[in-house]
Amino acid sequence: MFFKKYQLRSYNFRLVALLVITSIYSLLVVNSANSSYTTRQGIGMLLSFVVMIVVSFIDYNWIIKYYWLWYIISTILLLAVKVVGVSAKGAKRWLGIGSFTIQPSEFTKLILILVLAKLIQMYKEKLNTYKFVGVLAATAGFQLLLVLSQPDLSTTLLTFLICVVVIYCAGLEYRIIGRILAIAIPLIILVLAYIILDENQVIVKKYQRNRIMTFINSNYDVGDDEEDEVSEDDTYQQNYAVQAIGSGQLSGKGLNNDDSTSLKNAGYIAEAQNDFIFAVIGEELGFIGSVFTILLIFLIVTECLITAAKAQNLAGRLICCGIAAYIGFQTFFNIGVVTWILPNTGIPLPFFSAGITSLITLYTSMGIVLNVGLHTKVERDEDLFAPDFKG
Repeated sequence: MFFKKYQLRSYNFRLVALLVITSIYSLLVVNSANSSYTTRQGIGMLLSFVVMIVVSFIDYNWIIKYYWLWYIISTILLLAVKVVGVSAKGAKRWLGIGSFTIQPSEFTKLILILVLAKLIQMYKEKLNTYKFVGVLAATAGFQLLLVLSQPDLSTTLLTFLICVVVIYCAGLEYRIIGRILAIAIPLIILVLAYIILDENQVIVKKYQRNRIMTFINSNYDVGDDEEDEVSEDDTYQQNYAVQAIGSGQLSGKGLNNDDSTSLKNAGYIAEAQNDFIFAVIGEELGFIGSVFTILLIFLIVTECLITAAKAQNLAGRLICCGIAAYIGFQTFFNIGVVTWILPNTGIPLPFFSAGITSLITLYTSMGIVLNVGLHTKVERDEDLFAPDFKG
């Protein structure tokens, strides 16, 4: 049975409360950023929340039992993107379903966490062997290459970091880590040097190189073809985003304001409801709103780590650590781009950016974390949510 009996006192209502607050707060911000997305985002959020509650009562050990099936489904979706995917701005990352689109690479983040956690639990005695590390690398690497080919370098890097955290938290010996780093770091330096110094390099797309170059030097001449225009637009987006955040000062200009000095109202913040929603938060809610946003996400990540520390088994611990890394790294990437400490990556802000695929993946992840939390104590044969009357 994948549904089990749990006690009410074991349910993490603190995490649920955080998610309710975050959901309401983010919907208000999306509405202010672009009201045409409010209804769709609200429906998506409600659907995602229901999915989270349902998943929270499905035994996560049953879910990861079929790790191979999730991996196959993820692979099929990523391959389908290559064949019948929807293109936008030179990239093919979406699948069209009627009037909606889904982004399979979002699902890949969670699925790889589940797959790696299960593999490591099954063969944990082989973890500190190069052969098994190679198997884990190949398992993740195949799907990472499919994501990279869309092309989606930022999601590839983000998912790679998530996988690294999962393997590290499994207890990989520092001896192996040191040897891997001794090879990886010089190789990364050489690759970056090649990308930066050679205009005709073949590792990344031209617009991706231009994003890196304009980040290093804002006066870099990106040229005049279509891909270069995308890169130049990215620079303007980040520049206006920083100005918008600065103009918000301490308390901001207020949600849904009609301030004539607002960069959002003037249309200078592109994708205000998506990747650059943190700029809207900074301008309209100021430093206080920005800190509150980061605090909410930090508390959610902390709850994931607390659950990991109390997890029933290794797989549960690795899943929670991987989900914490997923939310934490993605938040860092997004805010890093908006505040111009990172090149433009096109990564959404967890729980806040508009996007149904991202919401469903995040809330499903939270459902799994909640279920891991239900296995931290000795399970009794009592009714679901039965109160404990024993003294």
